Amino acid sequence: MAKAVRGSVASFFLRLGRQVWVRAAIFTVIAVLVALAARFLGPLLPFSFSLDLGQNAVGSLLQIIATAMLTVSTFSVTAMVTAFSSATTTATPRSTSLLIADPTSQNAVSTFVGAFAFSLVGIVALSTDYYNEQGRTILFVGTLVIIAIVVVTLLRWISHLSTFGRMADVIDRVERAATTSLELYASSPTLGARRSTGVPGDAAAVAADEVGYVTHVDIAGLDRLARSHDVEVHVHASPGRIADARVPLAFVHGEIDDALASGIRRCFRIERHRTFEQDPRFGVIALTEIGSRALSAATNDPGTAIEVIAALQRVLTRALVTEPSHDVAYERVFVTPPTLRDLVADAFRPLARDGAADIEVQVRLQKCLASLAATSSAHEHLFQDAARAAFDRSRRALDRSDTRVLRAARRSAWAGHGIRS
Repeated sequence: MAKAVRGSVASFFLRLGRQVWVRAAIFTVIAVLVALAARFLGPLLPFSFSLDLGQNAVGSLLQIIATAMLTVSTFSVTAMVTAFSSATTTATPRSTSLLIADPTSQNAVSTFVGAFAFSLVGIVALSTDYYNEQGRTILFVGTLVIIAIVVVTLLRWISHLSTFGRMADVIDRVERAATTSLELYASSPTLGARRSTGVPGDAAAVAADEVGYVTHVDIAGLDRLARSHDVEVHVHASPGRIADARVPLAFVHGEIDDALASGIRRCFRIERHRTFEQDPRFGVIALTEIGSRALSAATNDPGTAIEVIAALQRVLTRALVTEPSHDVAYERVFVTPPTLRDLVADAFRPLARDGAADIEVQVRLQKCLASLAATSSAHEHLFQDAARAAFDRSRRALDRSDTRVLRAARRSAWAGHGIRS
């Protein structure tokens, strides 16, 4: 139980560290402590030094920093909000969480806010004669260091803004998130638990206390509970599923009491929205949403849809070439992993539907599916079915000349796979 608590605490602080305000608050506290510590650092130094500073030289510098940092912080927050809004309207709202967690933008805003707090505390302390002569000198040196940090951060931030929130940047971020979660499941489809072959008929259901999406399952915690109560736990609401009265969190085979049911509920994190962390289908769905929006009549951007298909091909290729581990670390927990058929449907069915009348998108889609079939011959039939369904949709939407072009491209892409159009 202690390990489960430590794991939950570590997960909590990891998620907390992705919030913008947390990093800004930490930087601000550090800046305030540095400004106040200048008075006490002098006596601790093994030597004494002081500079012949002009009248109110430190105060003037701090006034300039305070004014500039207030302006830069406001500009930076505005730029971030604009990037979030742009990604929401042009790509998909599901990508906003990835932009919010961007470390470069968080570090930039946090540095500017911290420098602003440092200058304010320094100005107040100077006005109250808080520093002695050596303390004023240390504050001056610290101010120069803050200026150097701000200049470097500002240069990096300006460079980062040239790509932050743009379509290519959003696609890359969603692709990385999808690849991470999908590779995790490809390497360990059951997350170290045993593969479920069916729930026993006499198993008791454990329902959630609230309705929401399951975003994380603590398999190790479930196994410890199962061992201590001598039961078996069958996970039913895997990450990405919504837990409600129809979908219980898990089934318990064995004697169950209120304490065990409560412990099982604590092993499931339930939130209002899906996350990329442990949900292998969510990243694929988010990528497909970007492509579908690009194919809408209002946007009409087939080039973005083609980029999304290429990103999906890379994501699924990485998952297909990952060697799965069949080692079972948690003997008393059973999990049903997501199927590749569901992932293929999530990835390509919306694009085949929304881009049925776009010949360029359909040609690229056929080539992508043929490449994935060649990557994994064991799952070739899944990609063949998806390609056949996409071609059937397009054949009804395209005119005869485009249909002939697509049929020829399909024959060329699937040459050697036994497909005939």
